[in-house]
Amino acid sequence: MGGVSVDHIVALIVFVSAIMLFVGFFGQTIQTGIIYQQNQAVATKCSDLLDSILLNPGSPNNWGQENSTLSSFGIQDPEFTQYQLSAFSLMRLGSTGNLAEFDKTSQSIYYNSLTLGLGSFLLTPNAQAVNYSTVLSLLGINGTYGFQLSLTPDISVSITENQASSPLILGISATGTGFPLAYATVSYCFVQVTLPSTDAQYPSYTIQNGTVTTDQTGAANVQFPSVTNPNQVYSFIAYAHSNGIVGVGYHAKASNSDQYIVPILQDFASQNVALAHNYDLNNSNPATLTLKYNATFVILKQDYTLSELSLSSPGDTGVNGTVTSGYNNPFPSISLPEYSTGILIVTYQQQDNLNQGGVVMMPWGVGSLAVPITFGGNPAKQQWVATDLRQVMINNVAYQAKLSLWSTQGMQVKS
Repeated sequence: MGGVSVDHIVALIVFVSAIMLFVGFFGQTIQTGIIYQQNQAVATKCSDLLDSILLNPGSPNNWGQENSTLSSFGIQDPEFTQYQLSAFSLMRLGSTGNLAEFDKTSQSIYYNSLTLGLGSFLLTPNAQAVNYSTVLSLLGINGTYGFQLSLTPDISVSITENQASSPLILGISATGTGFPLAYATVSYCFVQVTLPSTDAQYPSYTIQNGTVTTDQTGAANVQFPSVTNPNQVYSFIAYAHSNGIVGVGYHAKASNSDQYIVPILQDFASQNVALAHNYDLNNSNPATLTLKYNATFVILKQDYTLSELSLSSPGDTGVNGTVTSGYNNPFPSISLPEYSTGILIVTYQQQDNLNQGGVVMMPWGVGSLAVPITFGGNPAKQQWVATDLRQVMINNVAYQAKLSLWSTQGMQVKS
């Protein structure tokens, strides 16, 4: 009798344990299903949100060219439809680079700094930037989702100096996403800088345009027999295009990298650009030194050649002057065209050493030099991230837009 009771008790314990184990597994399965549904909802939200950002210009629709407060967020070019993005709106996004300090103006002290390489800068006022938290609120996802938007050129164009002179030989390599851009046309602009031998003259440049074709590996070489000085100052812009897809590459050479001019956008509404001596950035050097300069604005024509636009009075396409480092020395400034995207070219020369100089460029509109953009939070440490892609155009340059979206109300399976 006692043995039977013990058997019943053991059986009951086993039965109850099995039920509890089953309930635990069943509950875990339900939670896993719930999380799967939530992840599906995040993926759907990611696709909808990406189209919402890319297919509307925001309000006001020209917010990239003024200092107004946004009432809605979008980056579509207001003059186009479909996936055509505004090159100016993208310049106002707050996380496009690191912060640089320039305290010689009362308008702003800190600037978002995006250095594209030797001789190319894009600095915009941080005080006028549209930051991540503001965009979260405008999109209606603050406290619910986090995101990161990245815009990457479809075609990567790199330039190397294979031979310095007699002749100068530059190598071009064009690649797509994981494949070479074979047999593509590359239109190039070679900007050759002249450093004058007297104090009374300012540095200048000439532009030489040409076209080459890449081989099956996406590579091509360009020779310049007129360059006989191995220290020749120049910049080189290459536009690789094939079947309507365009990519941009850039390379520059200066005779001295210690002193140079940095263009700094002071105000989006007035398009006012300060020409700063690099010694005045981040309080890097208190020395008083002077650079002579010539500034010119160029736009890209349909045949991929550069055409100059006036920066001052009609008929005067260039601006000459000097910029001196030191807090008590004023900085020169110029105004760029309001609606024309292009490139500001500034040639410079040391006043105390006429053999030293260089050239810098500032893209006016991110597509002018194929500037990559990353805006938003960091998805690296998130538990689950949905992504979606679109092909877009910025100033006729092909980009891939990628949105990463994650829930800030994360769930996890409990055992």
